[in-house]
Amino acid sequence: MNTKTIDFSKFSSIRIGPAVDVALIENDIVPAGHMIVGSANNLLISPTPPLLMILSKEYDFIRFEEDGLHVGAATPGGRVVSFCKKHDIAHFEYLSKLPGTLGGMVKMNAGLKEYEIFNHLIAIRTESGWKQKCEIEYGYRKTSISEVVFEVVFEVEKGYSFERYDMFAKMRANQPSEPSAGSCFKNPPGDYAGRLIEAVGLKGHRIGSMGFSEVHANFLVNYGNGTYADALMLIKEAYNRVNAMFGIELQMEVAIIDKK
Repeated sequence: MNTKTIDFSKFSSIRIGPAVDVALIENDIVPAGHMIVGSANNLLISPTPPLLMILSKEYDFIRFEEDGLHVGAATPGGRVVSFCKKHDIAHFEYLSKLPGTLGGMVKMNAGLKEYEIFNHLIAIRTESGWKQKCEIEYGYRKTSISEVVFEVVFEVEKGYSFERYDMFAKMRANQPSEPSAGSCFKNPPGDYAGRLIEAVGLKGHRIGSMGFSEVHANFLVNYGNGTYADALMLIKEAYNRVNAMFGIELQMEVAIIDKK
C-alpha cells in the first residue's frame, strides 16, 4: 500500500489539522479501516484523526462514453466546468463555485440552490460495482452512499451557459475570503443557518483565531492560527444558542474527523 504525507494545516480548506501519512487508493483497492478525506474542503480534522485515505491521480479524468460523461471521483469541480465550457455541455456551470473533488460532491449531493449533483447524474461506480441513480437515496446535501466512489456518469446535454456561470459567481460573492470549510451548518427547512447564527449574536464572534465570519455568519473561518479546539467550541456554542432561542437543532455540514 502506497502512502502520501499530507499536512492538513496546509492541505485542508480551513487550514487546520496534523501532518499524517495517508493511504492512496489505487486500482480500486480500498485500504480497510481507513476514512476517505478527498480534497478536505468540508472537513475539520482533529489532532488525533483515524487512519485516512485519498484517491490517487488515476481517478482524475473526464471522458465521453456511449452512456454519458464519465468523470473520475478525484477530478476537481473547476476542471469539470472547463471541460464543459470547451465542449459546450450544459448544467455544470455551478461547479465552478464549489470547492473540492467530485467524489465528495456526489457523496453529499453538493449544489447551489436548486442546482445539485444528482439532477443530471446517471450512475456511480463504487467498490461494490455500478449503482444506478434510482438505487441511491438522496436529498438536500445528503445521500445513502456509504462506499468510496470511484467514477460518476452524467447526462450530456448541449448548451453551456455563460449567464448561469455569472449567476453562480454572484451567488457566491458574499463568501468570506479567509480559509474556511464552507457552510458550517445545513440550512434548516424554511430558514437559513446564517440568519439564525447572526440572530443569536455570533456573527463576527471569535475564540482565538477562529470565528464566525463578519461577511457570512454560517462560515467558520480561520484568521491565522486557528485550532481544532477553538473551532469545536464555536460550533458547540452556535448549536446551543440556536437550540435555546429557536428550538432548532442545527445539523452539521462540515464533517468532524476524529479518532473517537
